[in-house]
Amino acid sequence: MVKAKGAKRVPLTFKDEASFARVSDPIHEDLSAAARAGDCLFLSCDETAGVERLTPLPDGGWGNHVHFNLGHLFDLPDGPTGEMDIEGLAVDDGWLWIVGSHSLKRDRPKREGRAAGDALARMRDIDRDPNRYFLGRVPLGPDATGALAPRAHVDGKSAQAIRLKKKKSTLQCWLAEEPLLQPSFAIPSKENGFDIEGIAVRGDRVWLGLRGPVLRGHAVVVELNMKTTRTGRLKACRIDGDRRYRLHLLAAGGLGVRELTNDGADILVLTGPTMSTDGPARILRWRDATRDTAGGVVRDGRLETVQELPYRGGCDHPEGLEPWPEAGDRAFLVVHDAPAHDRLDRRRRTVWADIVTIPAR
Repeated sequence: MVKAKGAKRVPLTFKDEASFARVSDPIHEDLSAAARAGDCLFLSCDETAGVERLTPLPDGGWGNHVHFNLGHLFDLPDGPTGEMDIEGLAVDDGWLWIVGSHSLKRDRPKREGRAAGDALARMRDIDRDPNRYFLGRVPLGPDATGALAPRAHVDGKSAQAIRLKKKKSTLQCWLAEEPLLQPSFAIPSKENGFDIEGIAVRGDRVWLGLRGPVLRGHAVVVELNMKTTRTGRLKACRIDGDRRYRLHLLAAGGLGVRELTNDGADILVLTGPTMSTDGPARILRWRDATRDTAGGVVRDGRLETVQELPYRGGCDHPEGLEPWPEAGDRAFLVVHDAPAHDRLDRRRRTVWADIVTIPAR
């Protein structure tokens, strides 16, 4: 198997997807984000309305899979089984932050045994799943096993989210007047439409990485400064005049964001194709990202490629990036959507994630 330079592997083992409502693909073959808190690794499968937790196994792998349905903590507009398309997880100061893609989706055209006209009709169908428009955080506290778990209340902290609406996205309302983004709201994901696929957090500052749109070769990061309202919801403060956001455009060579991860004052940016196609995947270092106090175009001098990830064509799409101290100070876990057959054990429902070494600044 082709590996990134210095790559090792860690096995991640999950329960059978048949135990989850409305999940058609195996969890271990559909991972979209990762975040770690101590000995707990939280992951997301974009088909569910929750997060998965793994803990260490004696053989060096990770398992003891537990699923946490966010519908038990939040009044989700499409209920606890409606797909959230969770594409970003981050842990900061005892909170687990969670963001859905905020994207539209177009039906796939291919259906065996159906006429070409039926496939065309399917492609005209664009769906809006209201649970996808989620941005929130939950406090982490020990469960009965002693492992950290998402909880409604922990030590004065309570689960919080932006206002959830059935027919409207609160986040997109904040961005509605932005001419660089507004046209993308009506375009489905994977077609250069608005699509969140990464989150980094430091205190009340939140950075959301967009898979799309990519603008003249520039990836887009939306920065928010969150506060808690009197009613217990999350809301973005005004940080750029009347705007509740800052925009950062990264000269990422035509690739969109797949994940964001803090690295000191820098942010590591996992990039990949924005369209529904295969192509290169890279990890970029965005120097001093957390020290920026204004939006703008981030040029080459503050962006450097620190890792080229293997391009395998049709499989192994890197979607999660998280520090992995067991493998060294500069080691990071990389998890994949559509993993290659040679990193799967379908009988055991196990997938092997890569460990890559990223040079220090």
